[in-house]
Amino acid sequence: LAAGLVDKARAEAERFIDAVWPQGAEIGVPIVGLEPSCLLTLRDEFQVMNLGDRAKHLAENSYLLEEFLEREVAAGRITEPFGTLSKTIHVHTHCHQKAFGADSPVLSLLKRIDGATVTPIESSCCGMAGSFGYQSETYDTSIAMGELSLLPAVRAAGADDLIAADGFSCRHQIADGANRDATHVAIILQSALRNGLTA
Repeated sequence: LAAGLVDKARAEAERFIDAVWPQGAEIGVPIVGLEPSCLLTLRDEFQVMNLGDRAKHLAENSYLLEEFLEREVAAGRITEPFGTLSKTIHVHTHCHQKAFGADSPVLSLLKRIDGATVTPIESSCCGMAGSFGYQSETYDTSIAMGELSLLPAVRAAGADDLIAADGFSCRHQIADGANRDATHVAIILQSALRNGLTA
């Protein structure tokens, strides 16, 4: 879709809907996604491709991991804390998360980890933007975008601090532009929960 292949994107969207429809509609299983650009495409772009009521129903029952877990906490089905991790976590949220207001569940969920200090990185787009940062004609622009705030903030983070980023592209931009490994929130939660079991 980002490359302008609208017909192919629509066909792929229809294939996805056909694949998940029985579980999503008949059983009521929510769709939980890890990659913001993918899951939020279901909630946004799928809705403007004239894919019908099935796309709308699935969008209404789709969540990013952090949104889903925060929903479960609010319903009392999960109790705090989410493990233990004595680390400072610097959080870069994906553009799609920012655009849909889905960044606050990321921060609130990480704050449920005992011992964690959670610091949002005030940044706009990381600059990678899917394949944008890999194209020779847009590489310099991509790096310049990262250098506006994200990459300097990552470089300033302590050596033992964690950098959290859900976006695949964001993690690559951080690795290439700041020589630091960024970690998906799911992996950070896994580490915290394992610590909590042994604490």
